[in-house]
Amino acid sequence: MLFPNSKDMKKEINPQETSRYDAFNLWLTSPMPMVTLTKTFDVTKILKTSKKHKISFNALLCWCIGKVASQIKELYLLVEKEKLYKYDKLAINVIVNNQKGGINSCDIAWSEDLKQFIKDYTQLTTLSIKENKSTFLEDYMIIGTSAMIQTEIDSIVNQYTDKFTNPMLMWGKYRKHFLKTLLPISFQFHHVQMDGGDAARFLELLQKEIKSL
Repeated sequence: MLFPNSKDMKKEINPQETSRYDAFNLWLTSPMPMVTLTKTFDVTKILKTSKKHKISFNALLCWCIGKVASQIKELYLLVEKEKLYKYDKLAINVIVNNQKGGINSCDIAWSEDLKQFIKDYTQLTTLSIKENKSTFLEDYMIIGTSAMIQTEIDSIVNQYTDKFTNPMLMWGKYRKHFLKTLLPISFQFHHVQMDGGDAARFLELLQKEIKSL
């Protein structure tokens, strides 16, 4: 179940009324408030499921990310223009290579129903590729992702811009290691949103979700 349960998908909140008040005061004016953690994941289960059911590996991984994010209350908070907002809906953003050689952005509403999410993921990314269009969801908490599968990447540190303070997960090409398939994933987040321990817990839960897919 998504947290919190509210009729408003996005609303401004008073930082003093949250557990992030001290972090808000400490990191809001920092020139570099983003933190990046990188963890190597065992994605063997996702790859097997992808091949068995002919489902996009990336789509399955994005669903797992949304599933775990929906359980982390800090991932419903976001700093925007020196204000703190709380959301009650999640979406996963994916970057798609279009037919013109450029890229487009797709916001895909996360659904606990895996089949529904895969259906939406497939429709929106296919549309983006064919028509070179980006799709955006307003008033959704966006979890950004970027897959650079052209090569194996050990870690990615994204640029910081105050225009996009959302959390983001990035990865390259998965790699075979004996009987396992491994994939390093970098997780970038705003320090007002969560602390390092919260981010580490998110990554640990993500590994458990991947293994139980």
